Amino acid sequence: MSAGAKGFSLTELVVVIVIATILSAFAISRINTTSFKTEGYSRQVAAAIRYAQKIAVSQRRNVTVTFTAGAVALSYPDFGQPVRQPPTPDAFSVDVPSGVSLSGTLAGTTLTFSALGKPNTGGTLKVSGGDIPDITITVESETGYVH
Repeated sequence: MSAGAKGFSLTELVVVIVIATILSAFAISRINTTSFKTEGYSRQVAAAIRYAQKIAVSQRRNVTVTFTAGAVALSYPDFGQPVRQPPTPDAFSVDVPSGVSLSGTLAGTTLTFSALGKPNTGGTLKVSGGDIPDITITVESETGYVH
């Protein structure tokens, strides 16, 4: 090598990579994925409720949203058949992830939207899990507005 060559030596590069690996291992262990699951699941549930109202209006028939401890499912109560989740032929169901729970006035009940999009009842659904505060989903009893 010439005296004017500049750069890092192999030893310096290896030391930096080892330090970066140790720091990333500590950072990954500190990430709480339950909080991410809780936020994502609450958005999925709100979207499923809105979807139920939209298909009730567009298809001019009742659509039921069933809230259980393990899942939120959509069905046609008049026909006893599940709503299909597009684009698959599978039943529309959003499973509760591990570490996340549902509570509130709608938990363990069913919510039915009429052909006009009006729910049979209103109420709240609280999604809990992780380090974040409970996320509340509200369905208005007169309009079916979900927020």
